[in-house]
Amino acid sequence: MKIDAAVVRSKGGPFAIEKLELAQPGDDQILVKVVAAGMCHTDLICRDQYYPVPLPMVLGHEGAGIVEKVGRGVKKVAPGDHVVLTFYTCGHCPACLGGDSTSCANFFAPNFMGKAVDGSCTIHDHGGGEVGASFFGQSSFGTHALSYERNTVKVPKDVPLELLGPLGCGIQTGAGSVLNALNPPAGSSIAIFGAGAVGLAAVMGAVIAGCTTIISVDIKDNRLAFARELGATHTINGAKSDPVQEIQALTGGGILYALETSGVPAALDQAIRSTCSGGEIGIVGAPPLGTTLAVDVNVLLFNRKLRGIIEGHSVPDVFIPRLVELYRQGKFPFDRLLKFYSFDQINQAAADSEKGLTVKPVLRIAV
Repeated sequence: MKIDAAVVRSKGGPFAIEKLELAQPGDDQILVKVVAAGMCHTDLICRDQYYPVPLPMVLGHEGAGIVEKVGRGVKKVAPGDHVVLTFYTCGHCPACLGGDSTSCANFFAPNFMGKAVDGSCTIHDHGGGEVGASFFGQSSFGTHALSYERNTVKVPKDVPLELLGPLGCGIQTGAGSVLNALNPPAGSSIAIFGAGAVGLAAVMGAVIAGCTTIISVDIKDNRLAFARELGATHTINGAKSDPVQEIQALTGGGILYALETSGVPAALDQAIRSTCSGGEIGIVGAPPLGTTLAVDVNVLLFNRKLRGIIEGHSVPDVFIPRLVELYRQGKFPFDRLLKFYSFDQINQAAADSEKGLTVKPVLRIAV
């Protein structure tokens, strides 16, 4: 079928909206009319080849839309259902079978390598050339996308679909890193490094968790002010003062939980050193492949725990509906992070995101 989709053809190149041919859904696939799609930091680092995905490619992995057609083997959703698209996992490796799908042993290929799960190419250009697709099992920067049962989450029809795409990755990652991975008890303290979409979602997650000391660290005063509005009890501008000293002073010796969302190695070092003995540090921010950090092992030796967190350690079929319900109850106002752009403004959305002018761009795609 004919679709319009945003294609990246070269490293760091622009998104170009092209007319492409999308395959019909296979037995295990779902055809979704994309209403809107969030733009995530991962889309931009893949465009820039921090993660070397094959180009050309249709990116986009925070899609929300309406099911139009399903393959013969699909039972989970039906035409007309409203859905959010999220990350793909295999479902049969030991981690998936054990309930920890974010540790899927087969995560990389179906999410990043531009082919459907069966190895086929599902998008071609007007000359018949292959275009990388199935990014995160969806490639949702297009008018239609093919997804799978494992990365398609049914959502209520009474919540505006154009809001919900970012729950598939960035917002899920921030809130889930607090609520699912770190899981701080009520009354505890947490420092969140980075006040982008993921970091601010983490602030809201910390409020829901009942943390009584929530420290947001960033280098932009406007982002820190926003973090205060969303529930941060303290803010620190890392360009003006030493976050480690500030956090130790505020907490009487160090924070119990820290989350690094920026992907800046220096911020991760600060997050580690800001914790007390027995503290836990979560890593969410993704720097270029090969990035290293020198850590004093003796700091970690005192019962500190350093862990990576993928997709908020979430089970999307459980966690995304939970976030939707918290939003409906007014307890998770993630919509305040969003700014909408028309599909043909995709490059402006990317530029505004990179300049820090927009927290979470969302592309309105359906016409």
